[in-house]
Amino acid sequence: MSKILFLTTAHRYDDDRIFYHQAKALKNQGNEIKICSLSSEFQGFIDGIEVESYSVLEKSTEEKTTVFERVLNSFQPDSVICSEPLAVIAAKKFKKKNKISIIYDITEWYPSMRMVENYSFPLNIIHAFKFFLIQLYAGFISTHYIFGEDTKKFPLAYFFPFKKSIVSPYYPDDIYIHQNIKKLEPNKITLCYTGQFSEEKGIGNFFSAIDNLRKKKPKLDISILLIGGSRKEKDEKYFSELVKKYQFENIKIGKSTSFETFTEAYADADICFDVRTVNYENHHCLPIKIFYYAASGKPVIYTDLKATRQHLDVSKFGFLVDPENSDAIANNILQYIENPELYSNQAQNARKEYEEKYNWNVIKDQFVDFIKKSMQ
Repeated sequence: MSKILFLTTAHRYDDDRIFYHQAKALKNQGNEIKICSLSSEFQGFIDGIEVESYSVLEKSTEEKTTVFERVLNSFQPDSVICSEPLAVIAAKKFKKKNKISIIYDITEWYPSMRMVENYSFPLNIIHAFKFFLIQLYAGFISTHYIFGEDTKKFPLAYFFPFKKSIVSPYYPDDIYIHQNIKKLEPNKITLCYTGQFSEEKGIGNFFSAIDNLRKKKPKLDISILLIGGSRKEKDEKYFSELVKKYQFENIKIGKSTSFETFTEAYADADICFDVRTVNYENHHCLPIKIFYYAASGKPVIYTDLKATRQHLDVSKFGFLVDPENSDAIANNILQYIENPELYSNQAQNARKEYEEKYNWNVIKDQFVDFIKKSMQ
């Protein structure tokens, strides 16, 4: 039995990828698992997995590093799986002393735009370069890589091609999926958006497309289902202005749900959307909820991003679009309304594609074997 420690700064201890998929898969193979997060407070055991988590994300780098080092020295892991550069760097001394593997699970674009958005030019360029060097340093320290998608292989896979790696996408485990394949009711449609209510994530594009749709088909009964919320004050203001601007009649807003109940929350939806803005970072980040929508049997309308095109054929169960072309998006929705057979076929295809290609059981053994071999 091996002892495996997950270290993460920004992700919660009950993150869907870390806790519900990776940690549980390794625990089920007889390993002793512990998760340490710096973004939320909890100490104890959940489903046999030890959690030592602290809400210290706003503390100094030195304080956060001290927490990680303390956990490393007390748990004495055989392998460490890290989600951010700080976690990797904090494990450096322990790795050198104990000759263990450090696996860097790269799921975020680094440096992200939000890390430099508060700096004006040219400071934003300088800080972006600094963060880039930190990423390279973390890549140098790590012994192995897990890439959440192919588009996140740069720069580490190119600077350190000799280090072993795998691509392990964000496929769902079916035990967390509430399947609800629907048939469209005549002259009715329920459109769903989940996540952050922000301009960058595309809530404005979503509303604009619906506004265009109701102008094209005034007698259509449109229901809007929103699940999530605004994280920043500027986003809350932006969302409030959108609600006032469009004055939609049938709109339901639900708060973010737990991971276990997420797919139940949008069960009534006919079509699920992610029409985030197009920029360099978004092009390289796969919007992972697409796999959950497919597993639920929901056709999708998504921004045409490089990462999405590389990982799956959306045409079998939805449309890839220019998020700012509200007229074209409205026409895509109308295709479903005017051709219910197309909708039914794509809803069935969504579930079929998930079952055959995009579920956790397809890649779970590869992930477990990779971690096992990293400790040999």
